[in-house]
Amino acid sequence: QVQLVESGGGLVQSGGSLTLSCAASGAILTIYDMGWYRQAPGNQRELVATITRSGNTNYADFVKGRFTISRDNAKNTVALQMDSLNPEDTAVYYCNANVLTTGSVLRSFWGQGTQVTVSS
Repeated sequence: QVQLVESGGGLVQSGGSLTLSCAASGAILTIYDMGWYRQAPGNQRELVATITRSGNTNYADFVKGRFTISRDNAKNTVALQMDSLNPEDTAVYYCNANVLTTGSVLRSFWGQGTQVTVSS
């Protein structure tokens, strides 16, 4: 199996910063696209940012200029640097990875989520 574990969430004041990290482990041959998604109470899960193996990025409009996604292919990790946070960013943030497993199966995996709370 493949496991994604997020870390770095917590409580931060408005205007502050947090960096989220996600580490993938298990029966991994290759990880293709990775990304971060978030879900706030009463909202649907929404895309925050994605990144390809080669480093091409895609951001939701509401985080452009504030968040930066990056990855380390050798370590099977992806990170999200979050700056200029505001209370509207409060949500559970989920890591996602599209993984070719050692069983030659391409699947999308999700982490358990990490809580980000921004106080005003």
